[in-house]
Amino acid sequence: MTIFSCNGISKAFNDKVLFEDIAFGMESGERIGIIGKNGAGKTTLMKIVAGLEPPDSGQSIFNSKVRWEYLDQNPYFESFDVILDYVMKGKPEVFDYLQQYTEICKIIEKVHNPEIKNKLDDASYYLDHHNGWALESEAKRILSMLGIEDFYSPVNILSGGLRKRVALARALISEPDLLILDEPTNHLDADSVQWLQDRLMDFNSSLLFVTHDRYFLDAVSTKILEIDRKKIFVYQGNYENYLEMKENVSAAQEATIDHIRSKLRMELAWLQKGAKARRTKAKSRIDWIKVMEDDTKVVKEKKIKIEVGKNFIGSRVIDAHNISKSIAGKLLFDNFTYLAKPGDRIGIIGANGCGKSTLLNILAGYDVSDSGTIKIGNSIKIGYYKQEADDLKDNQTVIGSLKEIAEYVDVGEGRDRYLTTKDLLNKFLFPSNQHGAYIHTLSGGEKKRLALIRLLMGNPNVLLLDEPTNDFDLSTLNALEDYLDNFYGTILVVSHDRAFLDRIVNTIFSFEENGVIKEYPGNYTDYLNKKELQSKSEPRQISEQNEKYKQEKAASTKKKLSFKEQREYDNIENEIQTVENRKIELSEVLNQADGTDYKLLEKLSTELSEIDTKIETLTLRWMELDEMLR
Repeated sequence: MTIFSCNGISKAFNDKVLFEDIAFGMESGERIGIIGKNGAGKTTLMKIVAGLEPPDSGQSIFNSKVRWEYLDQNPYFESFDVILDYVMKGKPEVFDYLQQYTEICKIIEKVHNPEIKNKLDDASYYLDHHNGWALESEAKRILSMLGIEDFYSPVNILSGGLRKRVALARALISEPDLLILDEPTNHLDADSVQWLQDRLMDFNSSLLFVTHDRYFLDAVSTKILEIDRKKIFVYQGNYENYLEMKENVSAAQEATIDHIRSKLRMELAWLQKGAKARRTKAKSRIDWIKVMEDDTKVVKEKKIKIEVGKNFIGSRVIDAHNISKSIAGKLLFDNFTYLAKPGDRIGIIGANGCGKSTLLNILAGYDVSDSGTIKIGNSIKIGYYKQEADDLKDNQTVIGSLKEIAEYVDVGEGRDRYLTTKDLLNKFLFPSNQHGAYIHTLSGGEKKRLALIRLLMGNPNVLLLDEPTNDFDLSTLNALEDYLDNFYGTILVVSHDRAFLDRIVNTIFSFEENGVIKEYPGNYTDYLNKKELQSKSEPRQISEQNEKYKQEKAASTKKKLSFKEQREYDNIENEIQTVENRKIELSEVLNQADGTDYKLLEKLSTELSEIDTKIETLTLRWMELDEMLR
């Protein structure tokens, strides 16, 4: 069954053409992921499909028999319902019959009327045949899986993140023929994202969605639709298939362009010889040359390359000792201690509302702990990227927002080491005609990209990042990851993006029960593997993390290791620390080294690479021995 078809669709905003004369459609059972740069028109296209936004030209034909639900990126509620009722109204007829049944039951206790009894029977019959009795429990289950336990707060007072999750719950419970979802994973923790991913893959509904979550996109999509250069390109399969096909297409385009350039050189040579006797033919060949020149301009996709200079970082970074925090009587974390080192890449995870952002606020100096101390090294310059770009001023221009910080940026590259604000905006794919645009005209992703530029202009050596991947397009996300890969300082990042955590971090801080923040070596996948092993090998007693518990546990299980293994286990943490200290020393030498001494730089870089490998090997061995003790 055809769900919808779009033919000859064009759309522009403020003289910016998003797409022109595009055509595509959708069949029942398809799960289509829409990708494209920020501001390319992904959200607009979905709204046109849903009939919420008119195209400038062309038509979108929607199957009238298809029931659909649209999840806005920033939903707004005018309803005064409590959360549970609002979600249950995703099935309005079932909800109405439940209400009728409840009201009739109250009346029938006082009045015995055959007509009322018939209405009760009708309501009961409907609920029996539409699984209506399970609606409330199903709504509560979905809300719980999305991290919402308070079912009775009015929806019109909720924060943006809670509104998004409530709206998602309502869309899911409605079980439409088509779900249209705009960034459904925003404001979800990693566990909720995994649950949503599994549920959508089991759904019978068709799905049209926009997401920046690559694991989610890869798992859920059966087709990728890319908006690029005002056109639509369709790729069968998931995100991995898209990447493979895109690479093949790029290679083919390069070959075609090389061929065109070769012909172009020949044509130009012909013209330069002069052909006065063949003016008509010369003119036609000149026209042909112009066409070929235009063809060679549609070459490679522009890519963002984040470049900023390096800022020295000393051995003392952040020393948080026994810090605790409670809000409204709820303990967030208790006696948390962390001594940050240069090169630390910490991923912070946990359920919504557990205190992840609060921890970053405290480390950044925007909030205070209830107890404990925090000391920041003298050489430390913290760059704090918040979830909401609240330091941007809507009435300010894009370039004015950067000039407020600096006119130039030092990227530390010899003759071209200084970039103007215009150069920097161009590198971040803000075209020159957008430099003077007011910030309120930018898309959500463009605002986040601008906030990122402002942050990096400060040349920080410690980055505190709160959900940095939200609202970024995939090209910006890849550029950010490339930058963080080469970042020489310390990173602490709160994120639900599993692919991002797998690539960037080397340690996970997990918010667990009773105010405990537990440390897991490795990236997010390593963390999941560790948790799976723990769940198989021991009862769920993850919340205790103090040293006394560790010592008692080790003492009671020493017999599980041989004498040689026990000695290795007793010494391996000290060995890891020694190697990490050497890495810090080398990093400082490398930072201070003369950039022209290439042999020294090569020697230091090689040793650093070997040390990274050794740290990884020792850590894996420690995890292996530690598992034997469990």
